[in-house]
Amino acid sequence: MKLGIRKRILMGLGLAGAAVLIWLFRPSPISVQTVRVVRGDLQVTLDAEGKTRIHPLYVVAAPVAGRLAPLELNEGDTVKLGQTVARISPQPLDPRSRKQAEALLRSARASKSEADARVEEATAAFEQSRRNLERNERLAASGQISSEELDRVRTSGRTQAKALEAARFRSEAARCQAESARAAPMESGEGASIPLCAPADGRVLRLHEDSERVVPAGAPILEVGDATNLELVVDVLSTDAVGIPAGAPMLVDAGGGRTYRGRVRLVEPAAFTKVSPLGVEEQRVNVIGDLDEPAPGLGDRYKVEVSFVLWEGSDVLKIPTGALFRSGEGWAAFLVKDGRAVEARVSVGHRNSREAEILKDLKEGDAVVNYP
Repeated sequence: MKLGIRKRILMGLGLAGAAVLIWLFRPSPISVQTVRVVRGDLQVTLDAEGKTRIHPLYVVAAPVAGRLAPLELNEGDTVKLGQTVARISPQPLDPRSRKQAEALLRSARASKSEADARVEEATAAFEQSRRNLERNERLAASGQISSEELDRVRTSGRTQAKALEAARFRSEAARCQAESARAAPMESGEGASIPLCAPADGRVLRLHEDSERVVPAGAPILEVGDATNLELVVDVLSTDAVGIPAGAPMLVDAGGGRTYRGRVRLVEPAAFTKVSPLGVEEQRVNVIGDLDEPAPGLGDRYKVEVSFVLWEGSDVLKIPTGALFRSGEGWAAFLVKDGRAVEARVSVGHRNSREAEILKDLKEGDAVVNYP
């Protein structure tokens, strides 16, 4: 009888120990963060760093070798078209130098003729784009073409207008250079000086020379530009550039809480090689854009953060990208059902770095595990 009681006690202790071990090593539920499948707006963007550029930008250079007089202008000063911005006293010309000056004059006159021809060409292209825009606006009003096609035509018209404006500025700059070159062989005497004029209205952006000294022919003296003619230059990988259409919206972050909107005007047709910070050679392409509104405070070569809007939609069924994970060749998410996480295959559409479009397999209001 005593032996039977001892066995029962040992068996009870064994069962109790087994129960304790099972309780200690039992699988416990994991606390997770869940998010809901919702509907809302979604944008697919390509983010890149860029810089501003004043275009056209004019460099006032010395037409001949000589002594540059002290400049009376400072960086940021406003100048007017034709205003004298510097004076240079040319060195006495020997026969060889005189021939070089005369050759420079012929070259400047030829450049002026070429600039005038480009103005005529740009004028004709602008008039053609204006007529094309009027025709396409009538077609769009009658529903014969899409709004995307009309936007492309409008973007082309803005590009031609910019090209005409730049051609006129270059023509005026060439005229100033021709006048300076003509003065060189005529005023090469003791005490004579050649005035250098501003090729356009604008501000002095940089002073390459800020003191009196002898400069060689062609030496840059200062740069002039109009800050209202500001464009954006963003270099992106060539594999990304093929997906950026002309007229694509741009979101520009200039820092300090200043954001602007713009549109792509041109994706340059030629790429260039650039070495990345990791030492890898990359083929990159410059994307040129225009701001939709004035940007006071921005100047030449300012750094900006640009997001190209490649696609956008409203009332899109979406979840955070952190809730997705790869499953085979597709995507999956953990769907919460009755307190348990169940793997569910999902069809993903457009996505960005934060959210993804769900095409099917989930419905609005479903709870999924975030960062599984």
